Amino acid sequence: MSEISALRRSLLPPRDLVMQTMERIYRFRMTTTSGGNVSVRDDNDDIWITPARIDKGNLGRADIVCVAPGGAVDGRHRPSSEYPFHRAIYHARPDIRAIVHAHPVALVAFSISGRVPDTRLFQKTHDVCGHVGFAPYALPGSERLGANIAAAFARGHNCVVLENHGVVVGAGSMPAAFERFETLEFTAKTIIKASLLGDVRYLANDQLQLPVNTFEPLPALEAGAATTREKELRRELCEFVRRGYQQRLFISTEGSFSARLDRAAFLMTPSNADRHALGLEDIVLISGGAAECGKTPSRAARLHQAIYDLHPDVAAIANGYPVNASAFSVTGAALEARTIPESFLLLRDVQRIAYGMQFNDWNAAARQVTMRQPIALLENDGALVCGSSVLDAFDRLEVLECTAEALINSRPLGRVARMPDEVIAELVRAFDAPA
Repeated sequence: MSEISALRRSLLPPRDLVMQTMERIYRFRMTTTSGGNVSVRDDNDDIWITPARIDKGNLGRADIVCVAPGGAVDGRHRPSSEYPFHRAIYHARPDIRAIVHAHPVALVAFSISGRVPDTRLFQKTHDVCGHVGFAPYALPGSERLGANIAAAFARGHNCVVLENHGVVVGAGSMPAAFERFETLEFTAKTIIKASLLGDVRYLANDQLQLPVNTFEPLPALEAGAATTREKELRRELCEFVRRGYQQRLFISTEGSFSARLDRAAFLMTPSNADRHALGLEDIVLISGGAAECGKTPSRAARLHQAIYDLHPDVAAIANGYPVNASAFSVTGAALEARTIPESFLLLRDVQRIAYGMQFNDWNAAARQVTMRQPIALLENDGALVCGSSVLDAFDRLEVLECTAEALINSRPLGRVARMPDEVIAELVRAFDAPA
């Protein structure tokens, strides 16, 4: 999370953190009206937690319950029936200050299969979530369940799948706990989708370290007063990043977007910033290979710089992490864009970039895309999309995900009817699209 975003979130009272986090989990269908609970432990060791038997889709500030270290309850409702395992986790792990428990569909699928997601699917997931633990079933709300979960956390796990129940995630702050929870659910969904396409590819230990070992900060840039064009472009980027988050094209921890300002400069989303809450001041100006002083751009900054340098007609670039396109990125399955006219016209023939090239050979990766072939799957790292504008790049990313989802959904139905060459030729003639 950027320093500005972190400060913004750190000033929220515990009851607001709990309420807003549960609202966000419910809004994106990662729990049900009656399911899930969220808590924060404050500096006094009071535990602020969601109430029992209250509509999770309509929580207010006054609904959040405070439980003192001695057990006294302050609030107009009873605390969640799962309060015992929250208390047990906090006791076992003094470093944990926030807990999220919910029943997101993909993680429930793992839970009822007695499995945990392998976080080596993506480097970021492994970094954010670590190795996932597993807790045996016990009656919800029981002390035994609390002991089972706390034991998994005591072994060092920060994410624990509960047998036939759901998942529990803990972190040092509520924003970090939510990001860990959302990232793990995204990974679980991607594994399930990818399994329908073929063998799932996971990263080796040296590959997991590659981004960490190759990422170096850009030199600092003392930026002057922003022009009107820069202000407009900052607004546009923020708008489409938030929209992309709502469309599940990005998640809170993954996804970057940039837009060309002029021949030598572009604007880019920051590193470690919640994509849901991005502000104009979070956007980073990059000019002449240097980044705006006091800000850290996405780790994809050098790749974007290489693309802008090589392709003057590219005006915007997105690194997206939509589930279905990401499923293709972690398998060898071909993402066939010659399915419907819109897919062909906007995606053309989707390229593939070998894992690691985006970190240590930016120029080679930049040569894999052009405005004639604007899409590439980054192996085990989502999708790279180029556009003639921010809107154009966003549109292509949306169409990519819709096409990928249609292809996966078609698997049980039979062979995909690829549009024949004569149909492609007709589209090229009619719309002046590159063949």
